[in-house]
Formats: sequence, C-alpha cells, structure tokens
Amino acid sequence: MKALHVITGLGVGGAEQQLRLLVRHLPVDCDVVTLTNPGAVAEDLTADGVRVMHLGMHGNRDLSALPRLVREIRGGRYDVVHTHLYRACVYGRIAARLAGVRAVVATEHSLGDSQMEGRRLTSGVRALYLASERLGRSTVAVSPTVAERLRRWGVPGPRIEVVPNGIDVARFRFDADRRESTRRRLGLPRGAYVVGGVGRLTAGKRFEVLVRALAELPEDVWLLLVGGGPEENVLRRTAQAAGVADRVLFTGERPNIEAAQGGSGLDLPSLIGAMDTLASPSAEEAFGLAVVEALAAGLPVLYVSCPAVDDLPPGAAPFARRVQGGADSFVRALRQVRAQGPKPRSAPEAAHHYSIARSADRLMDIYTAATLGVSSA
Repeated sequence: MKALHVITGLGVGGAEQQLRLLVRHLPVDCDVVTLTNPGAVAEDLTADGVRVMHLGMHGNRDLSALPRLVREIRGGRYDVVHTHLYRACVYGRIAARLAGVRAVVATEHSLGDSQMEGRRLTSGVRALYLASERLGRSTVAVSPTVAERLRRWGVPGPRIEVVPNGIDVARFRFDADRRESTRRRLGLPRGAYVVGGVGRLTAGKRFEVLVRALAELPEDVWLLLVGGGPEENVLRRTAQAAGVADRVLFTGERPNIEAAQGGSGLDLPSLIGAMDTLASPSAEEAFGLAVVEALAAGLPVLYVSCPAVDDLPPGAAPFARRVQGGADSFVRALRQVRAQGPKPRSAPEAAHHYSIARSADRLMDIYTAATLGVSSA
C-alpha cells in the first residue's frame, strides 16, 4: 500500500510532529506534501528517508495550488490520501477526487468548541469543511470529545473514526541522569522546583496564567515554557511586570522525537524529565498531547482541559488533576502537589493506552477499510 499525507505546514507543532511519528510506525510506503512552510519537521522527515514535497501555496485562496496537488497525487499512484489540518483537508480531499483517488482519510487534530487550530470558528469555515468532508471516506477524530464535536457540526456519525494521538512511551521514560544533565544545561539552581508548560505560545494556551501564578509562589519555584509562537514577547513582558522574569525559562520549539542523525540535545523528553510538575492552563483542547507525554515521564499534571484523560476510566491517570479557574487556582493546586512530595516516576495506564503503535494499527484498519470500500463500490 502507498499513502500520501497532505498537511498544511511542517513547522514544529503537535499535528506536524504527530504525523512524523505516525509515518515512522505505519507499515506502508508514505510520502508527504506540505502546502506551506516546509519547516523543521520537513527537514526531520527528509532525514528519516521520507519524500517531502513543498507545494508553495501562498495563502488560503491560492487556487493555483490545486492543480499542482492533483498532479502530485496522480503521478504518485497512491492507494490512500490522508489529509491533516483544515486547509490541507479542504484542498487535499478535492485534489484526491480529481486525481481519481477515492480512498481519502482526514484527521481532525484541533477542533474545539469555539475555535479550530487557534482560529475562531465561523459559519463559512464550517460550511466549507462539511462540503469537502463529503469527498472523503472517513474523518478521524483524535479523541471521543472531538468525535462528538464533529457530530454536532453535522458530520455523519458512521463516517467518524476515533484514532487517538500516540506517543513513543519509551522515549519519555524517566532517566535520573538525563534529568540532572538537562537541569544543569538549563542553568537551574540545585533544588529548584520546576513547573513546566508545553505547547505553542499562543493566546489560547493561556500560559500567562502560569506566569502570574509564579509571582505568588516561593522564589525556588521556576517556570519552564517549552515551545515557540507569537505570544513569546507578550509572556516575557508579563513576566517582567510580575517581577519573575529571572525565574521563567523559554526554550523555543523542541522536537518530541530525536533527529534522524542522532539526537538533538534538549529535546522534549529531556525537558519534560527536568520538570517536577506539568501545568496545562489551556481551556479548550482537542486531545492534550503534552499532558500524556508528561504522564509518560511520571510527572504529576494539573490541567484545565484534557480529553485524553477525561475520556479514560477513572483511575487511569491517578496523578492528573483538573484545575478550574485562573492563576489563584493554579497557585493553590501547585502548593498542594508540591506538599505531597515526589512520586515514583513511572508511566500510568493512561500513557500506555496512547502508545503510537496502537494508533498506527488502528489507522491501518481504516486505510484497509477505505481501500476495500473503493474496490467494492
């Protein structure tokens, strides 16, 4: 089987890195097309030996990209076209059908109640999504919560499949030596209590809540923010105004899997291992990948929204706790977690439930059903 993945961009982000991890584990021949921004993940995929094509799309209304994508699909003789993120789903479904490929699968990575991929939902966005959705065979939701949102949007239930995001659990396994080495490289004082936040530095992630909470916590508490994005300067100014700029570390974008040429130093597993608690103040998540990665590292987690945990049976993630409210709520919760003392750094059932191998196996079932459905149609 030969599959083409079409994605809006390949900068460092959750959907982009999830694609790279999936391609590593899918037992099919995969190529990738990025409509825009062939960033760091494109380089990593190429280093992995994956063929990556950049379509050079200039904007959402660059219709000249459509015939170029049709030619790529037709020339590659793909059995399945798998699209990721809104723009790629719209253009990719249309292009696949024009190229004669009917086995089209789309993954919805980032649908919230009021936003998609960090942008406000409008009736026009919804209408275009639903019109193009009919051209595919299956729409994959990364959580049952997203599946329910898709049903409320109007996507027929039988067309929706749930394939959770996956992680390489072994990559996040706690390593005491790696923890100490990473903390030294970051310049953290010995004995510092490190609260971590992981994700794109955008307004929707609400990391300013953690900065404000830090101002109410003891001076040996530090905040480690892992990710890049447009709100970094705003967060730096917030930290300065709160008098905690010297206790907030910004790492920029970091890969969640190693580079093909042998590691990348301060990668995401190393940075999570350096933390004492992960805090996720985002109020509207589609899955909550950073929470699952932190659980795999054995960290206690405080979160506002995390379908990945809430969709599991009670007790699957005993050290994950929901926090409702703003900075004051996180101050109280962080004080309580710290007072409870360190726990054994072992991965709970929840982390193993979201193994990337399980996700890849489930996706293969969907690919097979899509291609068989075409041949019997």
